[in-house]
Amino acid sequence: MRTRRPVLRVALLALTAALLGLTVVAAGYGWRVHRYVSACERATVVVAGTVVQDRIGDLDDIRVRWTDHTGREHVQRFGVYDTDRYAKGREFRVAYDPSRPAQGFPADPEETSARDDLVAPIVIAAFAAALLALAWAVRGLLFRRAAARPGRPMVASVLAGDRSDGPPVSLGSSTWIALTDDRRRAAERWQRVMWHPVLNAVTGAVAVTVHGDVTGTGRVVVEMPGQVRLVPCGRLRHRPPRRVTLTGRADTDVADDDLVILPAGVKPPRTRPWWARAVTFALVGATLGGLCAVAFAGGPAVLPAAAGGAALLVNLWALAGAAP
Repeated sequence: MRTRRPVLRVALLALTAALLGLTVVAAGYGWRVHRYVSACERATVVVAGTVVQDRIGDLDDIRVRWTDHTGREHVQRFGVYDTDRYAKGREFRVAYDPSRPAQGFPADPEETSARDDLVAPIVIAAFAAALLALAWAVRGLLFRRAAARPGRPMVASVLAGDRSDGPPVSLGSSTWIALTDDRRRAAERWQRVMWHPVLNAVTGAVAVTVHGDVTGTGRVVVEMPGQVRLVPCGRLRHRPPRRVTLTGRADTDVADDDLVILPAGVKPPRTRPWWARAVTFALVGATLGGLCAVAFAGGPAVLPAAAGGAALLVNLWALAGAAP
C-alpha cells in the first residue's frame, strides 16, 4: 500500500462494503415485502377459521384451520401480536386470493407480524450501517481533534498485539505504540493505532512527536518521522493492555534462515495487495452469514445474510486497524 492516506483508503473500503451490504439486504427483503403486500391486496375473500394450536415457538405463533370456497381445508401457521386474543378454539378470520387459495393472510389489518418480520432486517441493516458510519466519523473527528493539539517530543517503539482469548475468527494483530520520555526508560504509556505502511520501516526506538494530553486517558496522535500521523484506536493507556501479548518488531522479523536468495534474472514474487485481507474477511463473513441464514431463517435469506456478514466482518477488521 502506498503511504499516501492508507487509513482513508481502508475507511472508504469499509464504508463501501457497508453500503453494498445494506443495498443487498434492502433489495432482497424489499422485494419480498413488495410481493407480500401485493398478495395481501389480492386476498379479497374472508372466511372464519379456527385456532387449533397456540403458543407455538418463542414468538407464540398460532396454527389455524380454515376452508376455502372450493371446500378444501387448510391448516396454516400465523404470526400474531395479540396472542391472548387468539387462544386455542377461538375464531381467526383469514383472507385469501380466490385464484391462489393455498396461502391465507390475517384478515385483521392490525396483525402485521409476517410483514414486519420482512421489514425488520432492512431496519436492522440500516441501523448497523449508520452505526458503522458513525464509528468512522467519530474516529476521524477524534483524530483531528487530537492532531490539532500541541505536540511534545517522546520516544516510541512499535509493538504487535495478539489476544490469547480472542474470537474464533482472528482479525489480525493489533498495532501498539509504546511511549516514553527517555530512551533509557521503560515504556510508560501505550496507544493502539491503525496500521500504517510507514511502520514497516521502524525498528527499535524512534523519536516522535505526540499530540494530545499524555497525562490523561484521551486519545493521542503519534507523529512518526516524515510527518506521518497515526490514527489512534481507543484511549491512551498508562498500563499495558490486559489479555494482549505485546511483541516487539525485533521478535517478529524474518529469521536469516527464512531468507531466500533468488537466481539472477528471477523476479521476486509480487507482494499481496493491501485489500487482499479485506477480500478474505468478506468471504469468511459471507460464509458465516449464509450458514446462519440456512440454519435459522431459510433459503431466501441466504444472500442478504451473506452480504450483511461480509460487510460486518470487513468493517470489524478495518476498525480494528490490523495490518493488511
